[in-house]
Amino acid sequence: MDSLHLSGVASNPMSGGVVIVGGGLSAQRCAETLRRSDYTGRIRIICGESHRPYDRPPLSKEAISGREIGDSLSYRPWEWYESQAVELTLDTRARELHPRKRQVGLSNGADISYDQLLIATGSQPRTLPMLEGYANVSALRTIDDSHELRDALRPGARLAIVGAGFIGQEVAVSALKAGVHVTIIEAESAPLVRVLGTDLGDWFAAMHRSEGVDVRLNTRVSAVAGDGSVRSVALTDGTLLECDHVLLGVGVRPDLDWLKGSGLDTDGVQVDVDGRTSAPGIFAVGDAASTFDPILERHVVGNHWEAAGRQGARAAKSMLGLSPGAPAMTSFWTDLYDTRIQYLGHASLADETSLDGDPHSRDFTVTFLRKGQPVGGLLVGRPHQLPAIRSLLTSTIERSAV
Repeated sequence: MDSLHLSGVASNPMSGGVVIVGGGLSAQRCAETLRRSDYTGRIRIICGESHRPYDRPPLSKEAISGREIGDSLSYRPWEWYESQAVELTLDTRARELHPRKRQVGLSNGADISYDQLLIATGSQPRTLPMLEGYANVSALRTIDDSHELRDALRPGARLAIVGAGFIGQEVAVSALKAGVHVTIIEAESAPLVRVLGTDLGDWFAAMHRSEGVDVRLNTRVSAVAGDGSVRSVALTDGTLLECDHVLLGVGVRPDLDWLKGSGLDTDGVQVDVDGRTSAPGIFAVGDAASTFDPILERHVVGNHWEAAGRQGARAAKSMLGLSPGAPAMTSFWTDLYDTRIQYLGHASLADETSLDGDPHSRDFTVTFLRKGQPVGGLLVGRPHQLPAIRSLLTSTIERSAV
């Protein structure tokens, strides 16, 4: 194992130390874990945005609600970085990687050396060619994106959301609260159908429709009308939809173009469960990584907010030669119409489901089963049951490993 020694001095400018490229949750948790684990060497975070590391899930909620949030999304105040001797460089991106030299080239022209490198550059929203170049088409990934979207969400405005993933659904909820007319355009037969299946996908669609969202399924944008700004989009279901703003929620791709020529995969850096790549001293986490899932027995590109934090901490411990413990199961959560929705495990492995509760009142649990054994769970309006379902799934995993 390629480990760090704990004899460095955090303020020593000659030490390569740990270089963290990216300023999201994974990056922050890695730095915090290193310091909590008594690592005293140099830590540098290279962040492409002008903001210090901040929490992204609220961008589709509080950040577009019209309420000024200021620095409230930041994980830590400036004083934390100073007191922990974590060097934070903003407005700077990685432009290339030289694994043999253990150097990262930066957009400001500098080349910096590292002993250990964490690739945590996250992802970039996917685009649709026919919607590129219009002033009123946006995605939602950064604070600046949320401010642009917030300015567009005026009462009475017409918002078209392309894609019914969680970002699109969360923005739909926030936009409705702002008095905006919302249409969701989804190419699949139901929202989240590839993750949760048809029945639950239909439930999500019905929930949004009951709140006043116009949900168009099995539908794509076929043409765009507008001069500089989109005024209407033609859909493959034959309708013409007038709109004042278009939000793209058609997925993301790893932000790894800077790795071209490095020998690492730009479609998601393959890593083991601890974030370790095949290159000495290099780790990758979050949306930038294709992480090996021991349950699925294959690499999985990207993940959700909770996984990103855990992966950053695991990578830090691995750098130090410490045991990160057993990997946590896949999970994510969201809040839609003041209802907490939580998912754990692997619904894709299931051959049957079990329902407890009432979907119409948004109070139910779905357990995904494979050969009678639980492999996943969805909780709607039941956050108090999360520990129990997590314990149930953990027991199944432990029995399978015997």
